[in-house]
Amino acid sequence: QVQLVESGGGLVQTGGSLRLSCAASGRISRFNFMGWYRQATGKEREVVATCTRAGSTIYADSMEGRFTISKDNAENTVYLQMNSLQPEDTAIYYCNYHQFLPYIIDYWGKGTLVTVST
Repeated sequence: QVQLVESGGGLVQTGGSLRLSCAASGRISRFNFMGWYRQATGKEREVVATCTRAGSTIYADSMEGRFTISKDNAENTVYLQMNSLQPEDTAIYYCNYHQFLPYIIDYWGKGTLVTVST
């Protein structure tokens, strides 16, 4: 079992910034990558960004340049720095832990709400 605890969501004005954190604990495999997804009301969950243990990152097109994902392997923590936030960024942000060895499994955090006001 892996537990994920997210923090850092909240209310911010358009153009503002927030930093999300997600700490993983439990049976952590070194063969994993972590990332952030989000789900806005009435929409499907979508990927925001992912980061491997080696530091390779992938971003959704609409977030690249505004959002930065980083990972502290020693602390099993992943961060998402969000800048230039827009109302369309309003969503629940979920932390994801994806393990591919010794077996494939995904864990999800409970989510943290980000609200961007106009």
